[in-house]
Amino acid sequence: MNRKNFLTLFSPWLIPASSVFAGKKMQDVPMIAGDEDLSVTIPPYLRKGDMIGITSPAGYITLTDIQPAISKLTEWGFTVKTGNSIGKRDFTFGGTDDERLADFQQMLDDKNIKAILCARGGYGTIRIVDKLNFTKFLLHPKWIIGFSDVTVLLNHIDKNCRMAGIHSKMCNSFPDNWLLAEDIQKETIESIRACLTGNTMNYTAAPNTRNKEGVCIGQLTGGNLKIIESLAGTSSSIDTRNKILFLEDTGEYLYSIDRMFWNLKRSGKLAALRGLIIGGFKIKKDDEGEVFGKSLEDIVLEKVKEYTYPVCFDFPVGHQKNNYALKCGIVHRLQVTPTAVSLTEQ
Repeated sequence: MNRKNFLTLFSPWLIPASSVFAGKKMQDVPMIAGDEDLSVTIPPYLRKGDMIGITSPAGYITLTDIQPAISKLTEWGFTVKTGNSIGKRDFTFGGTDDERLADFQQMLDDKNIKAILCARGGYGTIRIVDKLNFTKFLLHPKWIIGFSDVTVLLNHIDKNCRMAGIHSKMCNSFPDNWLLAEDIQKETIESIRACLTGNTMNYTAAPNTRNKEGVCIGQLTGGNLKIIESLAGTSSSIDTRNKILFLEDTGEYLYSIDRMFWNLKRSGKLAALRGLIIGGFKIKKDDEGEVFGKSLEDIVLEKVKEYTYPVCFDFPVGHQKNNYALKCGIVHRLQVTPTAVSLTEQ
């Protein structure tokens, strides 16, 4: 991404009054048949003094590990509540299933908490999601923030609560020393604040010769491809109808990525899209004697060749430093041209 073209991070407290009331509904946007049932609730944007809860619904993490995130959130003017799952450990998990469930539930129910930042990913959210009660969350909407394993939660609240969320880096990505951090690391962290405080987000990506040109408008949805595949057929299954879908993954073989895209294709998840965004994919090298023979671009374009919507590759989202915060459920405009890619919140 060209840094100059990303977004202007103006004072986070200069938010239009219309942006801060609870339960705001999606703005009117150009619609086509089928959009009528896609209304989404936008949680209140945060103001100075608001509280952010930090919890770990998946992997183990220590209080020391999240201290850089606490310091930065406090510097931004927020107060922080650290969950009981931080520092607890049950093998790879941030405490037992019951402990992680109780911690996340408490933050969902606490009306003083305006956003829940997941401390890290890993694995474990799927083990507790069906036991979470979202009744108070619906009465007092708040932002749920994270990516990777947190794709479970972002898709679950979209499907069952029709609530917007933020796909972004988590506590374990905040730099220990802000002054020594790379510019791209700082910018991606700052994009979390921009999303949380009501900035209108605008992103650019470098052109790729395999992109499919076009323009579309739709709600943004997506996340980790492997997680999305694992949610198929469940109450958390992703809804892609008339959406702009973004996907990323890490540590997968090309043949496995191909299989997952066939799952999306055969289940109809690619047919009703308005646009497709391919983010970062860290691909495992083929085993010796097992060369797959197709690139990531080949895999994707094979599955969408009969569709006319725009497709872009190399978007700055995923398991990489270049991982900007995205507002899931919010309407965006995707434009793909031979020389540029832009994604702009509407």
